[in-house]
Amino acid sequence: MTLLRRASASLPPVVQFINRPIHSLKLTGEPPDSSSSPTLTHGIHVFHCPDVVGIVAKLSECIASRGGNILGADVFVPENKTVFYSRSEFIFDPVLWPREQMDEDFSKLSKMFNAMRSIVRVPDKDPKYKIAVLASKQDHCLADLLHGWQDRRLPVDITCVISNHDRGPNTHVIRILERLGIPYHYLRTTKENKREEEILQLVQNTDFLVLARYMQILSGNFLRSYGKDVINIHHGLLPSFKGGNPSKQAFDAGVKLIGATSHFVTEELDEGPIIEQMVERVSHRDNIQSFVQKSEDLEKRCLTKAIKSYCELRVLPYEVNKTVVF
Repeated sequence: MTLLRRASASLPPVVQFINRPIHSLKLTGEPPDSSSSPTLTHGIHVFHCPDVVGIVAKLSECIASRGGNILGADVFVPENKTVFYSRSEFIFDPVLWPREQMDEDFSKLSKMFNAMRSIVRVPDKDPKYKIAVLASKQDHCLADLLHGWQDRRLPVDITCVISNHDRGPNTHVIRILERLGIPYHYLRTTKENKREEEILQLVQNTDFLVLARYMQILSGNFLRSYGKDVINIHHGLLPSFKGGNPSKQAFDAGVKLIGATSHFVTEELDEGPIIEQMVERVSHRDNIQSFVQKSEDLEKRCLTKAIKSYCELRVLPYEVNKTVVF
């Protein structure tokens, strides 16, 4: 599936942790006193292009020439590959550097270096990413996302929740959704009908999708028709413990390390580029309840971290099935 194809008010691409970067550069700076410049605004720019001499200098010059100040910059050049990745955070005065001019300036840089990707985002000014959440019977990831959105910990707008599980009118999740004014769509699925056409209609105005323990496989036709990124979360007990009740299988096997993985959805089941992974130790002192609780907590934290990284333009595609996460 093609990852992220939009510019300016768009979404970020994919990433996994990279081994042995030959060049990795970080620049950090202190923001000026905001009291002296109350109009300063925070911007983010990511760049992916063929590696040549002078890219960092031109990026810095572009920002500085408009009165901007770089707060931090990450650069990655893979070993034995002529490709360049960067992510820059900067502050600027929108009066001195209007958004339209900013887009034009970075567009010129993109053409100069034949960039495969150049995305700029101003979080305080640009619209939040619109997402739809798909979930099945398990509530822990879905409820956590709703609480995160309510508490403004997630930089997204949730347009709707879609589920193949019929939740009763007075259940915890439904009460939260009603309080937040988020529509809930129950679509009963069967092996013969996954209701994908109806899902596509419901999500057509979203920027990306989140599968919060959605226990249905999305077809290749659905992914191609949607055409944007889909982020999934699952436990880290695979591949050793497949099928029903993997937590019980892993508990009975006496595993000492559990985890969670958030990744992009592709046609290959659970094989998409990895965005985030987390692990935690378990021991003989855990019972099945504490074991499951630790596993669910990992899934919630891992999914939230992946979504935030994506929205903050920290995730870039790397090679066929990897990601760079700054």
